[in-house]
Amino acid sequence: MSRSSLFGSPLFLGFDHLEQMLDRVQKSADGYPPYNIEQTAETRLRITLAVAGFSMDDLQITQEDNQLVIRGRQRDDSEGRIFLHRGIAARQFQRAFVLAEGIEVEGAWLDNGLLHVDLRRPVPEVRVKTIQIATRGNGPQRPVVGQVGEGRVKEG
Repeated sequence: MSRSSLFGSPLFLGFDHLEQMLDRVQKSADGYPPYNIEQTAETRLRITLAVAGFSMDDLQITQEDNQLVIRGRQRDDSEGRIFLHRGIAARQFQRAFVLAEGIEVEGAWLDNGLLHVDLRRPVPEVRVKTIQIATRGNGPQRPVVGQVGEGRVKEG
């Protein structure tokens, strides 16, 4: 039984890595901690996570390839304390965000229980590439690997 895929069309070539990233993000779609993503300028984004009770030493932010991973792990400070009710979550978390090609992490700061991570999205440049078409005789056809420039076409 084959699985229906967003990128299953034959017109999407080489996008299988995107499908794998979407699967990874979907598997880690826990609701804790809550977060916002806002656009702060035309090319800037900010991720804000509610991390009340976490200190800077309890938080770690890493960029692994095109994935921004934010982890939190509180130290157990309940030794010697007697709780009559414990309703404040002190659990660890891992939140992952997939970053598009070229997005840069500019910085992060903790303020009043909110962790802010600023990102910069580059302005995409338009690239146009002309592919030269070679003429051939009636003999057997072999694919042409294009090296456009200086009037040469390299056969592959």
